[in-house]
Amino acid sequence: MGRRVNGDGSAAAELKRRATIKDVATAAGVSRSTASRALTGRGYVATDVRERVLAAADDLRYVPDATARYLKQQVSLSLGVLVSDLRNSFYARLAAGVGQAARTQGYSLVLAEDGGSAEAQVEAAETFVATRVAGVVVTPVSADVTTYLSRHRIPVIEVDRQFAADACDAVVVDNHRASSQVIAELIGLGHRRIALFIDETTWTTGRDRHAGYQAALTAAGIALDADLVVSSGWDVDASRAAAVALLRPSSRPTAVFAANNVLAEGVWRAANDLGLRIPDDLSLVSFDDAPWMSLVTPGLTAVAQDEAALGHAAVRRLLERIADPDAGPETVMMPTQIVHRQSTRAV
Repeated sequence: MGRRVNGDGSAAAELKRRATIKDVATAAGVSRSTASRALTGRGYVATDVRERVLAAADDLRYVPDATARYLKQQVSLSLGVLVSDLRNSFYARLAAGVGQAARTQGYSLVLAEDGGSAEAQVEAAETFVATRVAGVVVTPVSADVTTYLSRHRIPVIEVDRQFAADACDAVVVDNHRASSQVIAELIGLGHRRIALFIDETTWTTGRDRHAGYQAALTAAGIALDADLVVSSGWDVDASRAAAVALLRPSSRPTAVFAANNVLAEGVWRAANDLGLRIPDDLSLVSFDDAPWMSLVTPGLTAVAQDEAALGHAAVRRLLERIADPDAGPETVMMPTQIVHRQSTRAV
């Protein structure tokens, strides 16, 4: 069957609306069911017919209607991912890892960020329910988002931190051990006044990083000094201001451990503000390895998490949960690595 084309030579030019599978079938000269088999790969279609259908679909820029496919098959082929801040390289690379893993399994991605707001997380969860995603990967800021999605029978994987360990799967790292290793290394270099810059101690991330810091000091027989544990806010400017206040000569620690990459940037900028040389005047280590840390001089030593691997593991666990919804919750512990650069020295 021939096709009428417009002056630009393409069948797509005929359609000002979105092409449907019926349009593809008509253009290829086959039935709608044959076109469907050729596009989905389900069922027999002769090779030449399949190629003709695929060529027509490409010519018409046909995109399958995911909603219609869900209604017909009752199987969603999209996953939700909800992270706190895409401007932060940790969350951006985590989301990219989720996206890569989802695509290899034939899933599309519905991406949202919440700015660290529990209310915004639930609003995003409402969108996930409305779009009927098969499951959600989330960096939670409270238990509310997990509770909401679970109530709607949507599988959830918590990543980076946990709020529903007894009811939900999770993919995390051993924050306690990594922090303890960092502090032990600084103590091994002779440091005794080691400050911890931290944003919170109520989430599992902050709580365990704080506990690892304390454990290493205690194991070395170093008394805990509450003045060296600095609650430094949630952004670079707040951390920078807190660091400027702490790094005055009369009270200056010899080393700082920043509990995430944002706080580390604030401390690094404060040191420069005060004319302090890293590591000659101050050793600095970060939890989370951001791209800028290998670009500055000296490079910053950091606890590196493989964000892409976290994303891949989360998707793998999510698909296992979808396949076996009645299995007990599982927490997957991923490794970390201390990337040594030039921001520490012996004292």
